[in-house]
Amino acid sequence: MTSEIHRDAWGIPHVRAADARALARAQGRVTALDRAWQLEVERHRARGTSASFLGAAALPWDVFARRARLDDTARRCFRALEARDAETADWVRAYVDGVNEGLVAGARRAPEFAGLDLAPGRWEPWTPLGVWLATHILFAGFPAKLWREEAIRHLGPEAPGLFAADGPGTAGSNGWLLSGDRTVTGRPIVAGDPHRFIEDPGVYQQIRLSCPEFDVVGLAVPGVPGIPHFGHTGAVAWAITNAMADYQDVYREWLRRTGAGVEALGPDGVWRRARRHTETVEVAGEAPAEIEVIETERGLVIAGGPEGLDAGVTAAAPRVKGVAWEDGPEPPTALALRYPPRVTEDLGFGCLLPLLRARTAGDVDRALDGWAEPVNVVQAADTEGGLLHRVAGRVPVRAADNRVRTVPAWRPGHEWRGWHETPYGELADGVAVMANQRGPAAPLGVEFAPPHRADRIRALLQERRTWSAAGLHTVHTDTHLASAGPLLDRIAALDGLTPEAARLRDRLLAWDRRMDAGSTGAAAYAAVRTAVVRRLAAHPAFAALTEPPAYPEVLLPWLALVPRIGHALEHLLKARELYGIDRDAVVREALTRTAAAGPAGTWADTHRLAPWRALPGQRPDPEPGLAGDHDCVLCTSAVPGLTDLAARGPAARYVWDLARREDSRWVVPFGADGVPGAPHHRDQLPLWLEGELAPVVTDWALLTPEDTQENDV
Repeated sequence: MTSEIHRDAWGIPHVRAADARALARAQGRVTALDRAWQLEVERHRARGTSASFLGAAALPWDVFARRARLDDTARRCFRALEARDAETADWVRAYVDGVNEGLVAGARRAPEFAGLDLAPGRWEPWTPLGVWLATHILFAGFPAKLWREEAIRHLGPEAPGLFAADGPGTAGSNGWLLSGDRTVTGRPIVAGDPHRFIEDPGVYQQIRLSCPEFDVVGLAVPGVPGIPHFGHTGAVAWAITNAMADYQDVYREWLRRTGAGVEALGPDGVWRRARRHTETVEVAGEAPAEIEVIETERGLVIAGGPEGLDAGVTAAAPRVKGVAWEDGPEPPTALALRYPPRVTEDLGFGCLLPLLRARTAGDVDRALDGWAEPVNVVQAADTEGGLLHRVAGRVPVRAADNRVRTVPAWRPGHEWRGWHETPYGELADGVAVMANQRGPAAPLGVEFAPPHRADRIRALLQERRTWSAAGLHTVHTDTHLASAGPLLDRIAALDGLTPEAARLRDRLLAWDRRMDAGSTGAAAYAAVRTAVVRRLAAHPAFAALTEPPAYPEVLLPWLALVPRIGHALEHLLKARELYGIDRDAVVREALTRTAAAGPAGTWADTHRLAPWRALPGQRPDPEPGLAGDHDCVLCTSAVPGLTDLAARGPAARYVWDLARREDSRWVVPFGADGVPGAPHHRDQLPLWLEGELAPVVTDWALLTPEDTQENDV
């Protein structure tokens, strides 16, 4: 039984095989050939062993991965998958077999292995589940609960609402669904772009998977079989965005050491033994770190230990005996994370084969009834006009406080009590838009994205009655920044300005509010915004929030004050009162100082792409300048007040045409090949920068076969 790999003009792999199992094996093999270095990095991240070759900079992630037991959870989920869905488990094994077959050849292509004198490691059957879990464990943004806790403690109960901005999460996306009434062909279109940290190699892999049972094009996650998020089978297409649901809890645990180990105080007032062991994390060039891993009945201790939040990563954790902490007013606390796959032993991988086999929107709907992690808003459409707009994933039912902040494990009322039914959404005038705003997922979340992107997409789609797949790139690349309004309103109200500040004010008020790459107005606005954010962050009212508590380093970005103010700026400026701060004086000073500094150039001069790479020294200098901003449809996210560099943005763009799949289009930020210097490593970057998309090729006669065929055994 054979499998074949073909390539289109962009080097995108089109894989076909005799059956689904052989196809999974071939998908694993071609992914290893194209993305060996990326797969090695992801395997280590899932296991918490990346510091062993990347050094101390990777240690904070490894500590978190070990304490959150990502690898152990993946193992448990795979064992459970074998028991309830043997076919899918075997299919995942076939993918892993293919990865292991292709890694040696892939590593020969990837210069990173030789540079580190590193040989690729072996994948286990559960490794794809670990990769998936490691990719999404921070997706729901549970560290935001730590920020809210600190904001409430220092500023009062109204603080989370002020800073929420209906605010940004760790990831987002745009997506829209057009019914046949709104297209030139009379058949639906599904389009959008997932916003994630831009990585090189990219987080999505364009691929086609074909066997007698199905033929699907889409965006795969390297290291995971199938096409879970964005796919087109010819008869039906689907896409997702982050639902911004809250489905992870953080418990404050009261722990104590005993002669036999560690105990945790439960909500019934009983001390119970926690599972405890130590692990050693190897660190290249440094001494290894010893980690204490503790799991209570609530969850996994990710910060602190019996001695408090400063404990947990030491050469040898000290023992404390004979201390009756329960008699004191402030028990030393640790933080325990509870997340659904650890509780249910299910990552939703049972959905992956049914998705590939789907023929209708109803098939997609039924497949996603078993979806688990992360929680997504899904849109789908089929060639017969069937449409789907729903939330998919597992969200626990529990007390309202669990969703907002950390909760005490030793007090009753914070347990999980089953799972929410996932809501469905509706189309309005033949259109459904998802952009992480409050929508069908509103009952399941706390903070959502501001409505600007969703409102703008709807407005753009109303500019004409019918659309073609070829025309939708104009929606993808819109740069209007609606969130600029509150700052510009305060600038407009200022008087008594210096001549330079008055001229800058007039320029900003005449600016078209578009964050175009070549716009000097956008650059001037961003410079004033940065100055305002920094001055607000330096105000004594926020002094207590400038130094985060002793949480693990991997969680600290969620607690940084400057980004919190930057992303919430429009709401902080509109609020009736802000802790006695004279905001007009802050804006006046920012405008005056920015004007005195002189011209800021164009937006693209400072708003440049800043992709993540496991080995930062490989970064080209400089990366290209960008249009867009966080609240634009073209969501190239900087962190106002901190940097204009864009580490997040469209990790892919797609337009799925249900009339003719070959009229569909797609693009990724760099290219199909993960090997630096390869012809297809960065060949899609010019398209991505200009907002153009490459055609989806479906005719095998237009593809180039690889020189070799691999036998599937």
